[in-house]
Amino acid sequence: MFKNKTVIVTGASSGIGEAVARRLARGGANVVLFARRAERLAALGAELDATGGRVLAVAGDVTVVADRERLVRMTLEKFGRIDALVNNAGYGQRGPIERIPVEALRANFETNVFSLVALTQLVAPVMRTQARSGRDGEGKNGGRIVNIGSVAGKITRPMSAAYDSTKFALEGITDGLRGELKPFGIDVVLVRPGFIRTEFGQVADVAAERVFSPEGAGPYAPYVSDFQAKRVKFRRAAGVPDDIARLVEKALAARRPRTHYNGPLHAKFFLFLKWLLPTRAMDRALRMKKPK
Repeated sequence: MFKNKTVIVTGASSGIGEAVARRLARGGANVVLFARRAERLAALGAELDATGGRVLAVAGDVTVVADRERLVRMTLEKFGRIDALVNNAGYGQRGPIERIPVEALRANFETNVFSLVALTQLVAPVMRTQARSGRDGEGKNGGRIVNIGSVAGKITRPMSAAYDSTKFALEGITDGLRGELKPFGIDVVLVRPGFIRTEFGQVADVAAERVFSPEGAGPYAPYVSDFQAKRVKFRRAAGVPDDIARLVEKALAARRPRTHYNGPLHAKFFLFLKWLLPTRAMDRALRMKKPK
């Protein structure tokens, strides 16, 4: 399906990124794995292709300029082209907005938004050069960019607005990019996962530890347990990383991809409720509650 196609996957050492890499490798793609955890990345690369001919593992931090530049340079040196970029790297900063240090909020935007844009800025010129001219003179088949957003990019939850706002920003960036890059033969797609069983929650817990403590949460402390209880409840309906990897595979394989892919089923349900219900009704459904 993807033979001779080269795809960069960020955040590839675990979760959704790892599942995407596995699917693409099975489909015959040249897969470039990018993440901070070098040992995990190397092990995954060896597992997917022991010869190293079709898989390139590049350890680095997406927020570091030199690492992003090295990723693109090494990809072109090994494979000569970039057919797709899957922007998956990210994490969640939780907690009440009033209590989250601005530098923590800024760091979440740096990873989830600004670094994604910066890497896209490096890859887009490569794809534009690859595009062949169609009958109308516009580019054709230059490449494809898939941004991993979230249902949280449409539905903001109390105690999660910091992270959710990064995904709201990604909605606007993706829609704008789609119109800007289409004339050059580059498709831009947004995939919106719902709750997925990965290490994402544990990483978010560490990031929020300070503001979720009784001292850090301050007047919001009584509501923290309610937020955590809701997380446990929703985790029962959570999907698995391959649910989203299948959507990414569809987005990359389709001749004319949809602009948005949502999944699993509960994600589609929540997005339907968001479309159906007035804002105040959603506010009532999501509002914080003190334990009885």
